[in-house]
Amino acid sequence: MSGRIYQGMVVQMREATKRTVGVIDTEGIVVACTDLANIGAELGVMPIPYDETVDNVIKVRGKTLKPIGGEVDKFDCAVFAEGEDDYARTLCVMASIAVAEAKLHFEENNDRSTFIKNIISDNILPGDIYVHANELRFEMETPRAVLLIRQLETPDLSAVSLLRDMFPDKQNEFVIPINVSDIVLVTGLPTEDEENEYLVQLANDIELRINNEIGVKTVIGVGTPAESLRELANKYKEAQVAIEVGKVFDTEKTIIYYEKLGIGRLIYQLPTTLCKMFLSEVFRRNPIESLDAETLYTINKFFENNLNVSETSRKLFVHRNTLVYRLEKIKKITGLDLRELDHTIVFKVALMVKKYLNSQGTYLE
Repeated sequence: MSGRIYQGMVVQMREATKRTVGVIDTEGIVVACTDLANIGAELGVMPIPYDETVDNVIKVRGKTLKPIGGEVDKFDCAVFAEGEDDYARTLCVMASIAVAEAKLHFEENNDRSTFIKNIISDNILPGDIYVHANELRFEMETPRAVLLIRQLETPDLSAVSLLRDMFPDKQNEFVIPINVSDIVLVTGLPTEDEENEYLVQLANDIELRINNEIGVKTVIGVGTPAESLRELANKYKEAQVAIEVGKVFDTEKTIIYYEKLGIGRLIYQLPTTLCKMFLSEVFRRNPIESLDAETLYTINKFFENNLNVSETSRKLFVHRNTLVYRLEKIKKITGLDLRELDHTIVFKVALMVKKYLNSQGTYLE
């Protein structure tokens, strides 16, 4: 942590005391001081002794010191005040409180995980991303995956700890809780040829671990790979869209990939008024609601079997002529012949649009 973070704080103490007060790093070098001439000098108090009886406030070589952070012999920095009397001790303790607060504030705003969270949340200006990445020694152009893990029904807070155990590399793997149910994972990717296989395995492992170890079902949205840190926010939005679109068009899937959403992604972005207009134009003869459940089931089976009449009739356990009769009936009601590719495409899209309107609580008037 740069000494300039502490310097502003100790300078403010200059007017309050005639004593020299400053901060040293783990090597005993002065990184901030009320006496600017001392900055960069070696204080000459290393190694710093430890005494539990005085709350680790140490008197050594005419100075009073208080280590901050870390363990007994692995402090992050130490505050010192000139003198070994009670006044020096008071100054040292007061200064240590201020330095500890400055240190905590800096870490909260500058650690790597917070930096990633700020990017995906759009809480940082695009021009500042490069600056902060350089300060935190981030590779800007490394491929990364963004996954949104959403816990269903009863979320368990221990899911965050579980994921952090799965991805312990705090320098390159980031598990970021967004709210009670949503957790984002940002992690590096292997070579481009292995990206898809890696993402599939990654999502499957996460789903399996959370379900088996804490008994929580999840749905996971997977954005397309980010080639740069600047793309992380967009990839997070892709993962969100994947989950939302999946709820409408792929209700049985628990892992949804943005790049595989297909036409459902386009429909999801359409205004409901435009969707209503489209259905009205497609079903001029009769509204789509005029098709009963059995007919709709037949249509979906026909689509599933790639418009193959023989295969569809076999799956429906009906005679081929029975299916042909049903298709003729559909043509008579809707004006669309599902044995023609163009009509099939229109009908398929219309069914998806209707499903989207239903999900939005919007129906044709």
